[in-house]
Amino acid sequence: MAFSQNPYVVVLGIAQDGGYPQAGCKKECCKAVWDKKIRPQLVSCIALVDPISNEKWIFDATPDFTQQQFELSSLTKNDTELNGIFLTHAHIGHYTGLMYLGRETMGAKMIKVYAMPKMKIFLENNGPWSQLVKLQNMDIQPIVEEKEIILNDRLKVMAFKVPHRDEFSETVGYKIISKNKTLVFIPDIDKWQKWNKDLKKVVNENDYLLLDGTFYQDGEIDRPMSEVPHPFVTETMHILSDLPKSEKQKVNFIHFNHTNPIIKSNSKESKTLKVEGFNVSIQNQKLEL
Repeated sequence: MAFSQNPYVVVLGIAQDGGYPQAGCKKECCKAVWDKKIRPQLVSCIALVDPISNEKWIFDATPDFTQQQFELSSLTKNDTELNGIFLTHAHIGHYTGLMYLGRETMGAKMIKVYAMPKMKIFLENNGPWSQLVKLQNMDIQPIVEEKEIILNDRLKVMAFKVPHRDEFSETVGYKIISKNKTLVFIPDIDKWQKWNKDLKKVVNENDYLLLDGTFYQDGEIDRPMSEVPHPFVTETMHILSDLPKSEKQKVNFIHFNHTNPIIKSNSKESKTLKVEGFNVSIQNQKLEL
């Protein structure tokens, strides 16, 4: 079957919640973007597309929702409405794009928004999100952990909990399942050691993995990094270091903080990562399922 007929995932953004450049940052990491020497990067988001059924879903509604919707329509030649939005958790880069569904902008009609129980309650009981429910701009679809959601006869999605700073909701990753391949999306997690799954086994069992690459290494920001725990890219590479290259190449890091040097494709850290056999997610990257 030709690539154009297979379902695929497209990367619509790679930056951490604050985007790249980040508000208020005048340091070297963002200066080149402000000076227009390198391009900005949109907030971490992926889309799932079925070119046969003409359906499309996004995973996380980011502050860059407007541009990501435009990019998705341009890439897919599909101007139909979204068939659904899957949310990972209630941190600003992952759900605040829902505001564009409202009457101030799209005036959407019953867009399916898939959410875990605490996330559903949060949206239903806090403005302005509760207004989107009241005006039927969105239709919240409850998610049951580890239970497959059938999207059509070619695609399924399953959510699984991951440890993270759950102030307002649970945090989940997603497994996207086609008849041929599987893809795992985990943009946010505290540390792999806190998870109840073995990362190596998860890599072995799936075809693609888009994993939390928020920080490259310890000491990257000017505060204790235990306050914002994420697995450093260096830690993830170490955990997976004894896997064969064919397995390492399944791993695509995503969700980069503005301080993370691998957000710049020509950095020495980005080149090191690739030499080690891993990949850096890039905007508009397509992964065939």
